[in-house]
Amino acid sequence: MSIFDHYFGKDLGQFQEYTLPSNKTVKEFGKVYVRKSKNKLKVQVTLLMTPEGQTAEGWQTGVALDASSSMTTVYGRELLGELPKVVAKSYEDKGWIKYQNEDGQRFRIFERAAVEAALKQGFFRYSENKVEPVARKFIAYLARELDIAGQSTVIYWACGNGAQYEEIGDISVEQCDNLNLQGPRQLKLGLSTHLKPAMNYYCQRFKSAQRGMFIFITDGQIDDLNAVKQFSIQLAHEISQGQRNLFKCILIGVGKEVDENQMIALDDLDTGTSIDIWDHKLAEDMRDLVEIFAELVDENQIVAQTANVFDADGQLVKKFTDGLPARIVLEFSPDTPWFELEVMGQRVRQLLIYS
Repeated sequence: MSIFDHYFGKDLGQFQEYTLPSNKTVKEFGKVYVRKSKNKLKVQVTLLMTPEGQTAEGWQTGVALDASSSMTTVYGRELLGELPKVVAKSYEDKGWIKYQNEDGQRFRIFERAAVEAALKQGFFRYSENKVEPVARKFIAYLARELDIAGQSTVIYWACGNGAQYEEIGDISVEQCDNLNLQGPRQLKLGLSTHLKPAMNYYCQRFKSAQRGMFIFITDGQIDDLNAVKQFSIQLAHEISQGQRNLFKCILIGVGKEVDENQMIALDDLDTGTSIDIWDHKLAEDMRDLVEIFAELVDENQIVAQTANVFDADGQLVKKFTDGLPARIVLEFSPDTPWFELEVMGQRVRQLLIYS
């Protein structure tokens, strides 16, 4: 059973289904799922809010940072710039620049003295560290808002041979401002990107946790995608059968070169159960950190006393007189381009079609 079947029930015949990307979703909504068939368009919407009541209790959290070599630039570890010829010649005369032949090609090797001098003279600069500020925000947010111990467990993953990880520690809110996150210290940046070992680390460490939420910051280039899918399906079945507690994973994409395709593949993974292990967001598209809770709403939770839903023709299609729940399912004609939700006299419009 796909997540859509769980929300909408089985549909006979052909249909198109998709999840609206976060940058196409109004700020009041967490997730918008759409299933379009020949005769109707079904929409499932979650209202964006932090967990409350029992759903806010017993969480263990973690933030895992991709440390594969493809992350070099976004960790601020790539040297940018070019030496003027006269400067390069002076560095060569000092023995600061050497040449090495490999696979029929000639490579220029900079000694540490050359790098330090070029940085000081302004010819070189390091790329911007885009991981550190994003990771600090997530760590602090989870530790402050969700984690039962007030700390979030942080690791680097995809280190060394690509399947290794390096523990950073259990980080509190107070430690976040000065937390240095420039990549692993004991291991090298990974030769490949294997996500399953990092998932398994949290699975084993927090096996008895009442609930677990774990954020994986990455550029979206995952080499063991099939293994991650199978492991996720296994987890979903264990959760649905009561063999383990809730385990929620969120991929956060960073950098301009982020590959979202594999992130979407995990987000939309059909586990054969009603359990949805993965969600994903792009860091630059996120308007508020509360968006990480987009799929954790309690559908029985009431968020407003009354509400109305209107279609694109202005017709009232649904009226909530006994309270607006945090998760709603709506039905429209198949060519409906948008709808509006009215709460306390204020309307928000959600587009349903995007290219």
